Amino acid sequence: MITTLYTDQKHIGGSKMTKNNILVLGATGNLGAYSAISLKNNGFNVIAAGRRKSDNGFYEDHGIPYYSIDITRKEDFEQLNDLGIDTVVHLAGELPSRCAFNPALLIETITEGTLNVLEFMKNVGAKKIIFPTTPYDVFAYHENGEPMDADLPRSFPLTGDHSIYAIAKNAAVDLIEHYHHEIGIQRFVLRFFTIYQYHPNAYHYVDMKKQMMPYRSLIKRAQNGEEITIYGDPTRVKEMVYIKDFTQVIVKASESSLEGGIYNIGSPNRVSLEEMIRGIVEVFSPADNKSKISNDYDKPDTLQSMLDYSKTINDLGYEPKYDYISMLEDFKSEMTNNPFEKLWGKPEDYENN
Repeated sequence: MITTLYTDQKHIGGSKMTKNNILVLGATGNLGAYSAISLKNNGFNVIAAGRRKSDNGFYEDHGIPYYSIDITRKEDFEQLNDLGIDTVVHLAGELPSRCAFNPALLIETITEGTLNVLEFMKNVGAKKIIFPTTPYDVFAYHENGEPMDADLPRSFPLTGDHSIYAIAKNAAVDLIEHYHHEIGIQRFVLRFFTIYQYHPNAYHYVDMKKQMMPYRSLIKRAQNGEEITIYGDPTRVKEMVYIKDFTQVIVKASESSLEGGIYNIGSPNRVSLEEMIRGIVEVFSPADNKSKISNDYDKPDTLQSMLDYSKTINDLGYEPKYDYISMLEDFKSEMTNNPFEKLWGKPEDYENN
């Protein structure tokens, strides 16, 4: 069993950190792109970095320099040495849902890559890291009927496509904790389930097979006016966190003078499966061709695991702004506008890949 992080808080240098230079790693990815833009809009000097050779000029349009960085290559960080980076928002690394299963790649990009990031921070004197972990580090407490505390003992599932992913994330978090105690960096480790956002790529991998993400499939059926069936118990609830609430936590952690710890990110109201489906039909189905909703109670129940994010409220002042319907409405707007098209492309770019 992996122990919890040391959580006795001390303030470093005042109530809020100065808004200086922030490096966003993984800036061409789902979470990284929104985080970089949100930090820029909140007055930070942002340096964006991603594994892609080119961001297609996206960040230049927003007044943000872009660097091609592979975090598994120590030498790639040398081009950042003289930029005066104070904080690293480390959102780089492979996801089991975004690639065919490759355990070596998960260890290399998540664990070894994080070690390279920490060594870079040590070399340049950066004082803070913000890093996403996985809710599978507390899988032993899933389905217990209660919101899970941020500081539960961590472990990992022994089997399944998220097992090695959780092992890699746990090792990365342990490295971060070591550097916190060894050289005094602040560390904000964020735990969350799915972060909902529009991306032109509607697909992911489940048990090593590519398929459309379930909620994107539901949206597509609603758009076409097709019947949607609710499987299992319709009262089971989910955390529905919108990307623009997630980036609020990124900004607040960047501003914080606390030493940090592990922080859960939850939604303002947990949404039942029935509410989820009815909301999708309300927002996405044509007015003259609304999807019919049916139930199949014999199907297995959906996962119901909840996060207690009171620590995030108390320490960081997190105030989620998007309820479920406003999230869907903003999602629909972004489907139309595709604000990251220059970076991510169009839906048709992903259909046959």
